[in-house]
Formats: sequence, structure tokens, C-alpha cells
Amino acid sequence: MCLAIPGRIVSSEQENGLRIGRVQFGGIFRNVSLDFVPEANVGDYVLVHVGFAISRVDAEEAERTYQLLEEMGALQAELPPSEELSGPE
Repeated sequence: MCLAIPGRIVSSEQENGLRIGRVQFGGIFRNVSLDFVPEANVGDYVLVHVGFAISRVDAEEAERTYQLLEEMGALQAELPPSEELSGPE
């Protein structure tokens, strides 16, 4: 099952005409497309689905959703442990 996971944008840049953000999910960092959320900025929380930020969410909602997914054990499938050590570039 693929879920939308909340994360915080820690950086943003243009790459080949696309807006790419480095997004933090707990201790995991991933590059995601920010093109669907042009209003999102560094420090904002977004819901990410299959590498695309699909909407902005407030910090409280992001934290609540992340905690629920963690309690359900759903994060392990979506954010494999092998990527936990990758930090911001």
C-alpha cells in the first residue's frame, strides 16, 4: 500500500526546470517534486505520495498523521530503514 506521508521541507532548488525539495520524515530525508505545491516553502509541511508533494499541511496535522502511521507500523514499508542514515546534502 502506498500512503501519503507528511514531511518538512528543509531545502528547495530548481533542477532541469523542476522544483525539487529535500524533505525530512523523522530522521529520513528524501528528494521530492514540489511542482504540485507552488505555495510550499522551506519550513512548510507537505504530504508526499510516490515522490510528489501533493498538498501543504500544518505542523500539528503533520505530527498527528506521522505519529498515527508510526503506531500502525505503516512507515516501515513507506520509508525503509536502509535510508534512515541519509541526511541533508
